[in-house]
Amino acid sequence: MSLKIKEMRLNTQDAQDFFVKCLAYTLGPVELQKMVENEAVRIVDVRRSEDYELGHIKNAMSIPKDELADKLELLSKEDISIVYCYNQQCHLGAQACLILAEYGYPCMLLEGGFKTWVEDFQFEVVK
Repeated sequence: MSLKIKEMRLNTQDAQDFFVKCLAYTLGPVELQKMVENEAVRIVDVRRSEDYELGHIKNAMSIPKDELADKLELLSKEDISIVYCYNQQCHLGAQACLILAEYGYPCMLLEGGFKTWVEDFQFEVVK
């Protein structure tokens, strides 16, 4: 391990800043369930349309990541857009959140994506 990484790990202020941002812009399936019940959120599935048709989170809208910049009018700057993709290793969701943030849309990333929603938490899926 490099000396720089060791030094960074001892910097608790940087760690605090990192984790505050992490908690502000990501959420897990249980948090999403609670937000759907209590707040105005829009759930955005950025996977391929064909995969959305096979199954998706209830009330999610399909806007594939490659089409997102052209379909921003479907979203609101007043609501938080919760974005998800395939799984933890998929970066489509993070890329989509970056696009939304660049255009001024509040957003969060569902950690673990659709796979975690279905396999680990077994929450409702619409087909």
